[in-house]
Amino acid sequence: MPWPDIEVELVTRLSSVLGVRVLTDLPASLDQILPVVQVQRIGGSDDGFRLDRALIDVDVYAATRGGASLLARQAHSALVVGMRGLATSAAVFGRVSTVSAASWRPYENPNLRRFGATYELFVHAA
Repeated sequence: MPWPDIEVELVTRLSSVLGVRVLTDLPASLDQILPVVQVQRIGGSDDGFRLDRALIDVDVYAATRGGASLLARQAHSALVVGMRGLATSAAVFGRVSTVSAASWRPYENPNLRRFGATYELFVHAA
């Protein structure tokens, strides 16, 4: 059975929980659709059998630093508390932990504020 696409699973789940646009690729018009959460798999490993250990970067974009910080904390809770034990049609999520807590990350557009964090998710196919 193929591994679940963690990015697809997270986009679906976080969109419904956070009520904002969640995506993997940033559009050129980013500053016109704020707030936005970007999820990207940045690596990880697997046991070669059934368990996937995914490392995920979550970047949050908002018009203000306070807005970005709040949304980053909401995303943290949705992941670390809300994903543990969750089963979807494609995946079952086990342990979810913070590798690097949400913090300010500079961004080249001065009209945006970005906070980012890295998480480790243990997942297997449903």
